[in-house]
Amino acid sequence: MTKRITSIKEMTAIANKHLQAGESIGFVPTMGALHDGHATLMKAAKQDNTVTVVSVFVNPLQFGPNEDFDAYPRDIDKDEALVKGIGIDYLFHPSAEEMYPKQDITLTVGRLASVLEGAKRPGHFDGVVTVVNKLFNIIKPTRAYFGRKDAQQLAIIEAMVEDFNQDIEIRGIDIVREADGLAKSSRNIYLTEAERLEAVALYNSLQLAKDLIDGGERDTAVIEEEITRYITSYSSGTVEEAAVYQYPELIKVDTLEGRCFISLAVKFSKARLIDNIIIGGTK
Repeated sequence: MTKRITSIKEMTAIANKHLQAGESIGFVPTMGALHDGHATLMKAAKQDNTVTVVSVFVNPLQFGPNEDFDAYPRDIDKDEALVKGIGIDYLFHPSAEEMYPKQDITLTVGRLASVLEGAKRPGHFDGVVTVVNKLFNIIKPTRAYFGRKDAQQLAIIEAMVEDFNQDIEIRGIDIVREADGLAKSSRNIYLTEAERLEAVALYNSLQLAKDLIDGGERDTAVIEEEITRYITSYSSGTVEEAAVYQYPELIKVDTLEGRCFISLAVKFSKARLIDNIIIGGTK
């Protein structure tokens, strides 16, 4: 039976009780509007741990002044039904006033947030690491689960845990896709019917890039150009980013070598979609 909790004090007391009993805590932080991608994270957490916690909190600190904070989809009852269906133990759903009673201190990411999504959304990842740190301190997870669709976010969270000596295992879970390849996202609901059909071009362009790489292409400029050409040809979306970076170092490369990821951001009329594939390496 899933218990919904809105108080930080109560959530922390429950976490301490489980840890003192020698139990492991699996944690999935979310902003709600839950879908199959989130469900995959939850199932992994449930499989690996004694106790599971899912948070639903639309974090105002990670939205810019012209972004979709007010319009971001919220349906806590629907989210709770999905969480209960999976058998998660606790749903943590605090208010903004509960999470940020004063908000005097926030964290700053630095170089890792100066590229890709971070460059286009100043302050976004500062808001992410601030809220994730707070959630980690409240819930005290043994393991925390993040989707690889937000690859830059995952790299930043991994770096944060290492730099702050947090005894938490970060588990990256593969992207969950629709049958046609579109990465599942809470923002897909913003697509028009025509755009939804076109949006498969993101996945197809990444598969084209993978084919080029498998064929021996190592010039990242060529790879980025082919991705952009494909999406422009097969959709009405505007390519805001098609770039190859070392991963998880997030350093731009001219020649594909070692473990890299191809990052993609495409703007449709009301939806900005991101996707990626990781090439090389074993992690």
